Amino acid sequence: MLHWSREHGHVGRLVGLDPDRAALARARRRADIEWVEGTAAGTSWQAEFDLATMTGHAFQFLVTDDDVRSSLAAIRAALRVGGRFAFETRHPQARAWEAWNPSNVSDFTDAVGRALRLWHEVEAVADGVVTFTGTVAEPNGAVLRNDRTSLRFLDVATLDALLAEAGFEVEARYGDWHRGPVTPASQEIITIARHM
Repeated sequence: MLHWSREHGHVGRLVGLDPDRAALARARRRADIEWVEGTAAGTSWQAEFDLATMTGHAFQFLVTDDDVRSSLAAIRAALRVGGRFAFETRHPQARAWEAWNPSNVSDFTDAVGRALRLWHEVEAVADGVVTFTGTVAEPNGAVLRNDRTSLRFLDVATLDALLAEAGFEVEARYGDWHRGPVTPASQEIITIARHM
């Protein structure tokens, strides 16, 4: 997203924040963007930005209320009054995790042209938190990497309560990437929240 912003004319300060050193090493190939290792909760920016985003369903990695609260507090502190926080999370009603099983293998090519396979296997679903393992392998099945992850699926009411508590007002909400409303069939909860 930051690369896209720069390539489409943004001339101001752009900062990327990520706890993954390998991802940052790849990102730092782009020197016209400031790259910071860490998490939202670990930052100490004060009223420095007009917009903060979390992409790739990263918000779901905040699995406890305390995780959400500390991240939202830091994001709000980093924004100027009236600044926006935009993010997406999978809608729990869609039960996306039910398709995360080894029979749902996807083949892809990585950034250096290497053919790979990816599949997931859910271990547990409890209190809105889904724990699963993602496996990356060569096309012949030789495993290269296993990652165990937990994601939280928040419903709209809980999400809005946490945002309000942190001093945000929901400015816009969408249920898909075409700006459709959140409906019983929505796969996503896409939120733009304003620092009050």
